[in-house]
Amino acid sequence: MSETLREVDLADVRVRGAVEVERTARGILPHRLPAWARAQVPDAFMAQTSAESAGVRLAFRTAATVIELEVSARRMAPDARSPLPPSVYELAADGSVVAAVAAASGSRYLFTFDDPSGTVVDGPPTLVRFAGLPAADTSYELWLPYTDAVEVLAVRADAPVHPAEEPVALRWLHHGSSISHGYRADATSGTWPVVAALAAGVELTNLGFSGSAMLDPFTARTIRDRPTDLITVKIGINLVNGDVMRMRAFRPALDGFLDTVREGHPSTPIVVISPIFCAPVETAAGPTVQDPTRPYEWSIAGGTEADVAQGKLSLGSIRAAIADIVERRRTADDRLRHVHGHLLYGPDDARTLPLPDNLHPGPDVQRLMGERFSELVLHPLLAQRP
Repeated sequence: MSETLREVDLADVRVRGAVEVERTARGILPHRLPAWARAQVPDAFMAQTSAESAGVRLAFRTAATVIELEVSARRMAPDARSPLPPSVYELAADGSVVAAVAAASGSRYLFTFDDPSGTVVDGPPTLVRFAGLPAADTSYELWLPYTDAVEVLAVRADAPVHPAEEPVALRWLHHGSSISHGYRADATSGTWPVVAALAAGVELTNLGFSGSAMLDPFTARTIRDRPTDLITVKIGINLVNGDVMRMRAFRPALDGFLDTVREGHPSTPIVVISPIFCAPVETAAGPTVQDPTRPYEWSIAGGTEADVAQGKLSLGSIRAAIADIVERRRTADDRLRHVHGHLLYGPDDARTLPLPDNLHPGPDVQRLMGERFSELVLHPLLAQRP
């Protein structure tokens, strides 16, 4: 560490995009679910993915030319030794990324679906250093990697650091699956909700949980209790690829989820987004499974179209049900809206921008979805505000 750097009081660093910030013995630990909800998380996979820092950033103002961040970062891994891709930390100013640093995660969360134990292998702290910054008073947001659970141990800089001003932008709270979490994006700023938020200049809280957009009641209550100006719920793909519901359960579950959210937000705009295009389960039922000829590379449907006729879920049947439920509810709730997922990524897009594993968008589609959502939902909503 350079001798010119000074320790920053973590009280002078604002955490944005978290639902709760835990003060630990070593520093601060952002959470995207409150403690009572974390106690209800049903499996080890969601315990890690909901702990990861999708959309979480540190906000402060400084004229420092060097900023160091010391963290204890934990990333999901199949074993204790396999090389992991670097985690990306990004520094943004005025809605644009001005610097990015790739760093190794110190700790691992061992998980595979064959061995879902969720064992933690502790590792050393990670040091992230931004240098060569302009010596001008600047408001920054330091975006943490969406791939990692991050405990902030220290912030250091070569000039004073001051708390960021409270944002006045529209507050947007989003819930979705791994597609919203950002899986396969090249960095946090490339995940579609962050692309959209930066393009429109809104304040994002991203409750995208890989594999875990399951209409969980604790997620609905978390959204209910969170102050916000816009709520979006992108639902469907996890219900299909996990094969966790039939149509009989899905329809009242979605109604119940929306009822709970409305309890805390009687007049807030709510947008329900149906699934984007995913060829294997457009008309066939889930679950999605790995192609045995291409394991861990290519997803295929585990069910059939005949299964859908018996009440299993496909993306097509879910889209039709969402449209029907929203239309019915709109007779008493004109602040509710439905966006068809194909408007963000549809079959025509799939011909030129295919999903690399037949399930998750790559970086190009993540950015495309963010740009489209910004134009389709965020900019029109901003234009209506006084």
